[in-house]
Amino acid sequence: MTGVGTLPPVRTIDRPAAAVDYQALIAAGEPVVLKGAAADMPLVAAGRDGMEAAMAYLLRFDAGRDVVGFIGEAAIGGRFFYNEDVTAMNFAGGRAPLAHYLARIREAAGAPDAPSIYMGSTDLDTYLPGLRAENPVVPDGALPGDMAPLASIWIGNRTTAAAHWDMSNNVACPLVGRRRFTLFPPDQVANLYPGPLEPTPGGQVVSMVDFRAPDHTRYPGFREALSHARVAELEPGDVLVYPALWWHQVEALDAFNVMVNYWWNEAPTFADTPMTTLLHALLSLRDRPEPEKQSWRALFDYYVFGSAERAGEHLPAHARGPLAPLDERSARRLRAQVMQRLNR
Repeated sequence: MTGVGTLPPVRTIDRPAAAVDYQALIAAGEPVVLKGAAADMPLVAAGRDGMEAAMAYLLRFDAGRDVVGFIGEAAIGGRFFYNEDVTAMNFAGGRAPLAHYLARIREAAGAPDAPSIYMGSTDLDTYLPGLRAENPVVPDGALPGDMAPLASIWIGNRTTAAAHWDMSNNVACPLVGRRRFTLFPPDQVANLYPGPLEPTPGGQVVSMVDFRAPDHTRYPGFREALSHARVAELEPGDVLVYPALWWHQVEALDAFNVMVNYWWNEAPTFADTPMTTLLHALLSLRDRPEPEKQSWRALFDYYVFGSAERAGEHLPAHARGPLAPLDERSARRLRAQVMQRLNR
């Protein structure tokens, strides 16, 4: 791997995807590769027959909706990111039929000045209905949680998604072409030097470090991050499972690549996104005096990060209010209280 050297591999297990306890894998807190777990999918077979066969297979399911695609000049080397002074992105977005972007990828194959072409996080069932049923990387009902998983497809040529984190657990499976994931545990956030909260290249905050040529003078902590990193070199049909908030850079390594992924959470359906809490904490907590911030840290540890039962267990049941286990009704009441305070 250019720039970051050789990293230890993600743990690999040999097990069919249908026989996996995904809840247990996530609870273990580490990424894991299910080697060849989806190798018998029809799209994998089409990919083995070449780019044209794989594209023809995809177009069988095309719903005819324009998809969002991104194109960058050859100079970006496939890395979808910011421009030099972080005033804009180094690529352009647009909407066009799937067949249009596939034709652009076909035309670019083998060209020394090929543009980078990328369709990311496209809802699988909306834009390619029926493809998931014919390629059940994760069988229905296999993932835990109250909410149905979000299944997406990612299509492009040789591209790189800069290291970022997602709020959901992830199952990722390249079906055509190879992918490389470079992963870091959540506690390495400071050593990965996150970029602006907005705008972002793909909706999530990204690391400002260019893994191809890390600037260790500007980003000295990145060496420490690398000591905690691991890499998953995925062949078509391999399945990678990793927990929410793990940082990951994703490289598509071939002239044509297709990946599907499933995001899911085990949080109840009424739970709000923690990102809202983080943004409001920037407004309400970050600039307070340090002793006061440490006192608030103790309060958060007690009410939020400690045992869910502890803060209310010494109170009569009728007096616990939001300290009791939340349900849909109490969550609505608490959300209304929050909105009332924000609108004062």
